[in-house]
Amino acid sequence: METPDNATDHPEEPPAATGIAAQDWATAAAEPQYRAAVVDLLGALAYGELAAFERLAEDAKLAPTLGDKAELAKMATAEFHHFEQLSERLTAIDEDPTAAMEPFAKALDDFHRQTAPSDWLEGLVKAYVGDSIASDFYREVAARLDTDTRALVLAVLDDTGHGNFAVEKVRAAIEADPRLGGRLALWARRLMGEALSQAQRVVADRDALSTMLVGGVAGGFDLAEVGRMFSRITEAHTKRMAALGLAA
Repeated sequence: METPDNATDHPEEPPAATGIAAQDWATAAAEPQYRAAVVDLLGALAYGELAAFERLAEDAKLAPTLGDKAELAKMATAEFHHFEQLSERLTAIDEDPTAAMEPFAKALDDFHRQTAPSDWLEGLVKAYVGDSIASDFYREVAARLDTDTRALVLAVLDDTGHGNFAVEKVRAAIEADPRLGGRLALWARRLMGEALSQAQRVVADRDALSTMLVGGVAGGFDLAEVGRMFSRITEAHTKRMAALGLAA
């Protein structure tokens, strides 16, 4: 999954791991609710990577040059490798990857259908802005995971190179035609709204995942903590927009 380039800050992990975050998988998985949350998380991530692979392959058809087409094909391959890693992990913990992904397929498919780019530049902005918001969300969750699962999640969030590639191409296009800036800024704002809505639905719909996200708060999730998390994600989005040369 594509992540922001070095011009943006990821949400930071707590300075010292405590509780489940200090345990390995074998220890943490003894708690049924935690195990269920991790299966949900890996299922959501796996389908996200599979969808990213499909989308990048489709976006390559819009690429203006052969070199751009090849670059997107390389990124798509990286996304599929991430999907394979997650699928293999689910199998290793005796979970069916297809069953784990199924609850998240409709929401992700709806998001991609509602935000289908109309041209090459919109596709690049979507990959940079939309996927980076998702990555920020999963990084927030990763801070609360056991050491083994956290290492896997952070590994599959490694930048495939799409971030810097998108910034370079979009900035060059705006410099050549400043009128593009307004249209692409509006597009990026729409992506931000759709991506946050999707993430909030995922949190609200999956009880085990939402409880883990706020550190195991009894009786559901703490709206104040969820609000702070989304505020951090919004701040990172603003920096990402500036990197593209667009107004947030």
